Amino acid sequence: MDKMKIQQENESPSQQLYSHLFEACNIMRGPINQDEYKSYITPLLFFKRISDSFDEETEIALKESDGDKEYAAFPENHIFQIPEGCHWIDVRNKSENIGKAIVNAMNGIERANQDKIAGLFSSFDDANWTDKNKLSDERLKNLIEHMSQVRLRNSDYPSDVMGDAYEYLIKKFADLSKKNAGEFYTPRTIVKLMIWLLDPQPGDSVYDPACGTGGMLIEAIKYIHNDKQTYGKIYGQEKNLSTSAIASMNLLLHGKRDVTVTQGDTLRKPNYIEGGKLKTFNCVVANPPFSLKNWGAAQFETDPYGRNLWGCPTDKNGDFAWLQHMVKSMDPVRGKCAVVLPQGVLFRGNRDGKIREELVKTDLLDCIIGLTGGVFYSTTVSACILYLNNRKPKEHKGKVCMIDASSIYTAQRAQNIMSEEDIDRVFKLYADYKDVPDFVKIVSNKDIVANGNSLAINNYVKKTSEEVASPEEVRKKFFEALKDVQDAEAKMMKLLEDGGYLSE
Repeated sequence: MDKMKIQQENESPSQQLYSHLFEACNIMRGPINQDEYKSYITPLLFFKRISDSFDEETEIALKESDGDKEYAAFPENHIFQIPEGCHWIDVRNKSENIGKAIVNAMNGIERANQDKIAGLFSSFDDANWTDKNKLSDERLKNLIEHMSQVRLRNSDYPSDVMGDAYEYLIKKFADLSKKNAGEFYTPRTIVKLMIWLLDPQPGDSVYDPACGTGGMLIEAIKYIHNDKQTYGKIYGQEKNLSTSAIASMNLLLHGKRDVTVTQGDTLRKPNYIEGGKLKTFNCVVANPPFSLKNWGAAQFETDPYGRNLWGCPTDKNGDFAWLQHMVKSMDPVRGKCAVVLPQGVLFRGNRDGKIREELVKTDLLDCIIGLTGGVFYSTTVSACILYLNNRKPKEHKGKVCMIDASSIYTAQRAQNIMSEEDIDRVFKLYADYKDVPDFVKIVSNKDIVANGNSLAINNYVKKTSEEVASPEEVRKKFFEALKDVQDAEAKMMKLLEDGGYLSE
């Protein structure tokens, strides 16, 4: 059995899908620059996914109606409509002008579903499918056939496969082009940890103001077991047009109905307004862009929705603008918030220091979790999770649970990860709510104020000092180990000579 086949058999179904998708890049290699792969492979993935899901829905409807084809074609039986001639099969059956067929099919699907996926295909406007000097019919035919080898129905892959696949491709494309991915993605286990902290219940509203491909919203819905009481209460906003369309499609394709995802710049123009005021939610969760520059400080200074609760950050760094937006979006009685931010928010001075002082005064901050560096793709910045609660338990009032999770991770060759076991351990540290040497310190707000309102975890969670060996002891152990190696090497050489494997 060849090495490639063994590797594929050891991969999960999702990993096999990712490998197959990335292999499509080899078909594009040559006429298409590595920087351009994203603009071709990604929309093709969505086109195939929509077509396969449409087929799956058709089969279900036929089974329900004893083979009634007219019933199976009803729009009500399909999440997305596919106009005549715009299905994947229609393109696959073409033998010439395949690029034009791809463009027509994608445009037709987008026009037929404007209320759900506006911009899903048209936002990849730098893809030139019809340029035969770049993409011959033969090359496109090979690409379509390659993509046809995998079926992308809802029943084929676990939840959020589209978001995961999209993120995988972005990461791979960034590796190829030696460029930053331009977007930071939240590892699924860290998303789970944040949702566990929020503990959303059936009937709770959930909001992500920087929702990306919708992973946090999907995890929240999954946590609530897709309870019908949550229908119509899940909201997201995303600045990037294609990403917001992907989030909508991702949620819809996984049966997450009555979910609202809108496109727009949250800090400059929040989309969820009620009666002239910012709409509030039970659970607010996000991993906003780290240390965003030119985010709109001048406008935020006189924000009509009062989001500058504790002051206005400079335009050089929007971290505290995101936090204040999220706090203002919390239900004033039952609202909770979990956000990933760079650890600089815990100790930076000047305006950030004054904003942090006001944050401490509110007693909203329930827990801070410091994460190890390298768990977020494309950045080595050490991040932290801030958990805020408008209804802190009585025993938590006037205190903050500081958790140093910088040593709780699983090292891998490419990057550090937090495994399921790792996040279980971190969540238990919060749930137990007691001091643990090297890991947890329950700190009073009075002590934080006395420490200049610094929230830097290492100011409070003290590491147990390790016994340091003397130079003489280190030298002795080194030479003992060296002798052991030399003895083992001599023994091995003798065995090889006795066995006739070495000649004089």
